[in-house]
Amino acid sequence: MTNTYQPKVVFLDQASFGERIDFKVLSSITPRFSSFEETVKEDVLERCKEAHIVITNKVSIDGKTIAAAKKLQLICVAATGTNNVDHNAASARNIPICNVTHYGTPSITQHVFALILALTTKLFEYDTAVKQGDWARSTQFCLLEYPTYELAGKTIGIIGYGELGKRVAALAEAFEMNILIAPSHDPTASTLGRTSLNTLLQRSDVVTLHCPLTEQTRNLIDQAELSLMKPSALLINAARGGIVNEQALATALKQRVIAGAGVDVLSTEPPKADHPLLAGPIPNLIVTPHVAWAADESRQRIINQTRDNIVSFMNGQPRNVVNLARTT
Repeated sequence: MTNTYQPKVVFLDQASFGERIDFKVLSSITPRFSSFEETVKEDVLERCKEAHIVITNKVSIDGKTIAAAKKLQLICVAATGTNNVDHNAASARNIPICNVTHYGTPSITQHVFALILALTTKLFEYDTAVKQGDWARSTQFCLLEYPTYELAGKTIGIIGYGELGKRVAALAEAFEMNILIAPSHDPTASTLGRTSLNTLLQRSDVVTLHCPLTEQTRNLIDQAELSLMKPSALLINAARGGIVNEQALATALKQRVIAGAGVDVLSTEPPKADHPLLAGPIPNLIVTPHVAWAADESRQRIINQTRDNIVSFMNGQPRNVVNLARTT
């Protein structure tokens, strides 16, 4: 391929990135660029069948689509996870699947500590109290109804010690916290410097999840694990919803088994109205709508990396290839 190569590029779900993003870095690659705000399942094949390169964030590209899209040469997933693409079908046609990595570390770790700090300082409770007039009616210069505590000297348990887990540990050190690290779920990994999961749960004041969702980690935190935690402990999940049994967490919070939780991900997204963590008031629970990754800078890095993936492919040097397709 040469610099005169002008592929037809189709972006299936641009709206998933919201506003305040410069998409011109993609549209400037080729004059044959088109994008759709959203693409429903029924329209995927029609929109992909003439494309040389397809960009998707969450839209699924199945084997039927890959087989029918005769001109397809590259699939770019504008995310890290690529489970929405049929790898076997792509590899059978020698079509590389490229992803983006390490784009959201500052955004996600910042959000993790925003959840921790909001829970430990009772930020929302005090904000509500002030706005409903409690401070104005007080005979004292401050309100002390809600107990708060310092992070210094407390213990944070980190489950999943990749790039995100390591950055969380660095931030925790700045808060003068003690750090425990759970063993890897890779049986070949070293256990040096790691603390068993049960011990970590028993000793930690904050438990934060940063591992991928796999069959080994599905429902990793369930009723038994929650019961091991301190009654004063917090659970933070900005990884994947299925790592925590959400019904068990709702019950643990209602029964004060643990003191609080901050959750940015749910097992079904968007959730149904009767989701156990959303159906009725639950004490000391903060739920955010999968936005830990979504700082403006983080989203722009995804688009920039996607552009780099396409340009590298056009120059005959595919990068960030995650499937087994041959690329030569």
